[in-house]
Amino acid sequence: MTKFIFVTGGVLSSLGKGITSASIATILKQSGFKVSMLKIDPYLNVDPGTMSPLEHGEVFVTADGAETDLDLGNYERFIDTTLTAKNSFTTGQVYQSVIRRERKGGYLGKTIQVIPHVVDEIKDRIYAAADDKDFLIVELGGTVGDIEGLPFMEAIRAMRHELPKTNIMNIHVSLVPYVKAAGELKTKPTQHSVQELRRIGITPHMLVCRTEKPLPKNLKDKLAFSCDIERNAVIEADDAQSIYQVPLHFIKEGILTPLSEHFCIKLKPNMEKWDTLVKNILIPQDEVTIAFVGKYLDLKESYKSLIEALIHAGAHLNTKINIHWCDSQRIEDEGAYEVIGNSDGILVAGGFGPRGVDGKLAAIKYARENKIPFLGICLGMQLAIVEYARNVLGIENANSVEFDPETKEPVIYLIDEFIDQSGNKQVRTKKSPMGGTMRLGEYPFEPLKGSNLQKAYGKEEVYYERHRHRYEANPAYKEKLENAGMIISGQSNGLIEAVEIKDHPWFVGVQFHPEFTSHLETPNPIILEFVKQANAAN
Repeated sequence: MTKFIFVTGGVLSSLGKGITSASIATILKQSGFKVSMLKIDPYLNVDPGTMSPLEHGEVFVTADGAETDLDLGNYERFIDTTLTAKNSFTTGQVYQSVIRRERKGGYLGKTIQVIPHVVDEIKDRIYAAADDKDFLIVELGGTVGDIEGLPFMEAIRAMRHELPKTNIMNIHVSLVPYVKAAGELKTKPTQHSVQELRRIGITPHMLVCRTEKPLPKNLKDKLAFSCDIERNAVIEADDAQSIYQVPLHFIKEGILTPLSEHFCIKLKPNMEKWDTLVKNILIPQDEVTIAFVGKYLDLKESYKSLIEALIHAGAHLNTKINIHWCDSQRIEDEGAYEVIGNSDGILVAGGFGPRGVDGKLAAIKYARENKIPFLGICLGMQLAIVEYARNVLGIENANSVEFDPETKEPVIYLIDEFIDQSGNKQVRTKKSPMGGTMRLGEYPFEPLKGSNLQKAYGKEEVYYERHRHRYEANPAYKEKLENAGMIISGQSNGLIEAVEIKDHPWFVGVQFHPEFTSHLETPNPIILEFVKQANAAN
């Protein structure tokens, strides 16, 4: 029977519930257990796909095409696995399912209520996510006391009565603030947060205390006594240099004991490889500077997976990745050299909309002409084609229909039909209520033999990567591009997946998002190779 760990948060948001959840999952997995994770978001949006990056940060895409919270990316990166749509759901999805069932007569004419109907839908989704795993770690978004989170709290409370005591554990992540003027750590916010949990009917079995200062023994004792928790189950979680240190910190804090005692299991995690990679992140032998060209730089959470993918590559190469943040709009105003300078590699990230596009084009031209290792992702690849068409082929009006719907030279266009993994041309990708159509999820691609793409990925003939985009490279320009020296190095059922340049040491653009499949223990091949090339050019 699956054992469930529910992780809630108190006092305020952004305490690191996701990292806490992923760290505990890592410890369990490295101890030999089959582990999965689930993120519950109490907001009413069906998914974060229509949210602005400035509102919600990055939208993480699963292999089966679900647009999810960025925490799912952390889950995959920590436990080195592939999650699906069932590993994430929102209040919007829950109510949508309940109402849809009611419209079909599924409730046999009964009055639909939060209890039991909405709560039962939540429980069903939690149990479905457990599958055949030994453990399911469930993170509840938001903060205890939020009105939108109450149905989920009730579901957690109800499950306590449906499962053996040794099969369910509640962990509460809370803040122990340091009041500088008084020179003291204060426990009262955590006490009040736990009181609110207990009022709802949930008693936490463990406290994870976020703090800027070490927690003295007497303060841990006070928290244990006032919150009715075992003394060894008060775990200190201070700020770490790297999020990948957190599982190691938890082990040093003694988290194995309360987990083992509660679940009646033996935990002996093998963290040797993990520890080596973390040391490579903290004390690397080499360093390299990557110019990261984007337009959401005021909120770097918009590029969370890509930042982490660079860290993964650095950990395996024992190299520190210095990210030189380059605002594409600033490049438009000041020029590529002034902003990018002498960076060892240039990375042009994805994005939507016309803002900052000219700056990205200038950065791509700078990388091409100065033979600097270059990686373009999604929009970065599309703009590499636009730049090449304009400045090498001499097609001055070459453009994407995303930026100019009336362009006479649509080197990037919006096709009406995508081909799915099975080759079925009739299957259309997700249609959003906003009218946009996305190519979402995992699709196969075939690398060209002898290309930089093929050398990075290895000897297999077909690979799979994830997508999130509306526009595609127009195959009508394929022959012209190839005749002028651009290599179409990756294709997927006739669609252009990757491009390179013949007379350049290492210039690669990919339509997919390689960062979504990069994990600490298994970095993405093309990002790893990009960092290698940048380091070699250093």
